[in-house]
Amino acid sequence: MTQVTAENLFVRYGAAYKWYVSVTVLVGLIAMVASATIVNVAMPDIMGEFGLGQDQAQWLSTAFLASMTAAMLIATWAVQSFGSRTAYISALVAFTVGSIIGAFSPNDTVLIVARIIQGAAAGVAQPLGMVAIFQVFPADRRGMAMGIYGMGVILAPALGPALGGMLVDNYSWRYVFFIGPPFCIVGILLATLFLPTISKEKRSPFDWIGFILLSSGIAAFLAGLSNGQRMGWDSVFVYSSFCLAAASLLGFLLQEQRTPTPILALDVYRNPRFVAASAVAFILGIGLYGSTYLVPLFVQTVQGYAPTESGLLLMPAGIVLGFVFPLAGRLSDRMHPHILILAGLAVFGLSNFLMSHADTSTEFWTFAGWVVIGRIGLGFILPSLNGGALRVLDHHLLSHGAGAINFIRQLGGAIGVDLLSVYLERKTTTYASELNAMQTGTHTAVSSLNLIATTLNRAGLSGHIRAGEAHRFLSRMIEAQASVMGFRESFLCVAVIFFAALLPAWYMQPKRRSDQERQEIR
Repeated sequence: MTQVTAENLFVRYGAAYKWYVSVTVLVGLIAMVASATIVNVAMPDIMGEFGLGQDQAQWLSTAFLASMTAAMLIATWAVQSFGSRTAYISALVAFTVGSIIGAFSPNDTVLIVARIIQGAAAGVAQPLGMVAIFQVFPADRRGMAMGIYGMGVILAPALGPALGGMLVDNYSWRYVFFIGPPFCIVGILLATLFLPTISKEKRSPFDWIGFILLSSGIAAFLAGLSNGQRMGWDSVFVYSSFCLAAASLLGFLLQEQRTPTPILALDVYRNPRFVAASAVAFILGIGLYGSTYLVPLFVQTVQGYAPTESGLLLMPAGIVLGFVFPLAGRLSDRMHPHILILAGLAVFGLSNFLMSHADTSTEFWTFAGWVVIGRIGLGFILPSLNGGALRVLDHHLLSHGAGAINFIRQLGGAIGVDLLSVYLERKTTTYASELNAMQTGTHTAVSSLNLIATTLNRAGLSGHIRAGEAHRFLSRMIEAQASVMGFRESFLCVAVIFFAALLPAWYMQPKRRSDQERQEIR
């Protein structure tokens, strides 16, 4: 096969070539990024079909995010080894295969495997796409290029749940997996025309030992965390999972110190302000993915929204984020990034604090407004965090720092969804037990049952049915109230975490002399 470089393609297509690359990359990325959240609106239907509990269903999101997090570390090596075209097409093919497997999954295990394949493909494609767009734009227009990339990545998860909700309502949850493949097929065709086959970068050895250790550690930790509530935190499986995670992490740290080509350079963490930025990035991942997991689940299971309504609830927030993102990007060039990060954290924390007051009677636009407030906060954080984190590093660590900050944000998303799911399940169970204990054998329970029985009697039900229905109705009332209180506690937990993140964000403020020296060196 004839080797094609980016320079050859520029000669062939002229100045418009940069736009051809942008469309090629975004077509596939939009499908992949939307899939990270689109399944959330179908979660109640999937739980019902396969008989899953909350702690099991969350793996549909966690598996995708965890595999995407690990696969992001392969992207640079894949481009160096096989070229942008082959790496991108391979990712699209893998994503399409994962989507088809997901659509025809006979059980939850196969469905989770499908989500792992999808996530791994998205993990390779996302950084590859960003670099491809960055390289074809001239230096003075790369800011606009990243804006184009950011808009595509942001709007996809905003519009995806609405489309997915319509498919779930009118057809089945399985149809949400058919959204991505048509885009992937178009992306494959465009990639054969517009992406280069070889890379200018010299191929470097890949740290497969470090990658396996890191992936094993993440998988083991998430497995232990998600099964602790159901199997018991002191069970053999959970205890073994946490021990394996700790051993893998220790092995990974030792491997990264000895290998000449680390997948995650630990030198960047010698800078305490970069550590602070990493803490903020981790919490950002929790909020970004945790909120898109909790909100659709709340409005469907508690408020009784249809999947379409659930998706539409998130759409205004995504559109607003699309407008806030470029504005915040301009402000980050004129202000210290830590100021915008502090403001964004406070605003997102406020959004979740407001949502912690939601109940079954909260109106659609009220809840949508609270979500919009949160997305405004995220809009201020996202453009500022990378720049603020990289400013504190020496020049030779910039590329390592960029990879590390993106990795830690995605890791926060994977662990955050798992943690919030466990927290929600635990709080809901605790509140249900407390409410049942308050009712059992008390005058309150007797009075409630008598009142319900009287009401049903007036409706013309027989005595035998009346008593059973009254007990079941009271049980459902307690279960619903416990669920509301569990979600409230979960939203409040996210708010507290974001308010706590103000401390490391404040520590990110620049030390003028050292930062000026770094700017002069650059």
